[in-house]
Amino acid sequence: MNFSRRYSTGRPWAGASLWLALSLAGCTKEAAKVIPPAPPVVPVVNEEQRNYADYNTLVWGDEFDGNSLDLSKWTYDLGGGGWGNNELETYTNSTDNVYLSGGNLVIKAIKTTPTGNAYTSGRILTKGRKTLQYGRLDVRAKVPKGKGVWPAIWMLGADIDQNPWPRCGEIDIMELRGSTPRELLSTMHYQNAQGAHGQSGITQAQPADLSDAFHTYSLVRSKDLLRFFIDGQQYYVFNNGGASPNPFNSQFFTILNVAVGGNFDGNPDATTVFPQQMEVEYVRFYQYN
Repeated sequence: MNFSRRYSTGRPWAGASLWLALSLAGCTKEAAKVIPPAPPVVPVVNEEQRNYADYNTLVWGDEFDGNSLDLSKWTYDLGGGGWGNNELETYTNSTDNVYLSGGNLVIKAIKTTPTGNAYTSGRILTKGRKTLQYGRLDVRAKVPKGKGVWPAIWMLGADIDQNPWPRCGEIDIMELRGSTPRELLSTMHYQNAQGAHGQSGITQAQPADLSDAFHTYSLVRSKDLLRFFIDGQQYYVFNNGGASPNPFNSQFFTILNVAVGGNFDGNPDATTVFPQQMEVEYVRFYQYN
């Protein structure tokens, strides 16, 4: 084979052309990958803090103006057993204990025997019906009193079945020891960094018995901030309190009940008159536009 002739003409050898092309292709850098931009962070509705009055768009509620409890909005907790607090009542769905009258919800605690500690009462909740996150929840209610009587307006984390108490979080908007009816209690329960139960709260003295009249108990929830009001006046602010993880930016359901006896205010005594009842004029949840 005469290699000199092939090169003497000045024309490139076909094999050399192929080799050069493959070499160049092998040296070519891979095109840089284009990474799409991260999607924008969309704020959760109403997560920004606003003034109390700015929450003026009603998005959910119950006026209790029907003939019976609206079971599309509420369900019942039933039974007894102390509920972890050594309470004495048995919760029922009887209209003796939970009913509507004159445009109000009535939750009535009844002593069922002349002697002994046997009581029935009512506890209703929005679990499985309606959960709430950021906004203002108003509950207008007239509460009972008497040693061992324990009315409450409160909330639990909607994920309680996956994250048991206290990890799910609990918000006690209003609790009352029936023996001290001028003291409004608001308490937060949560899991702390050590994995144990932690709590923060306030006992707020009022100028008169809360059982004397209707009052509006309000909770305003914003991201990382909870504010508590009575009749539009702020009395308590909670940020985190050392909750780990912090459950209070999540969905919660609402609970209304009247307990009897137990750890909170002790058991009824000879001074306690029954029946005792909590009347609720409305439950309303507002957001801002």
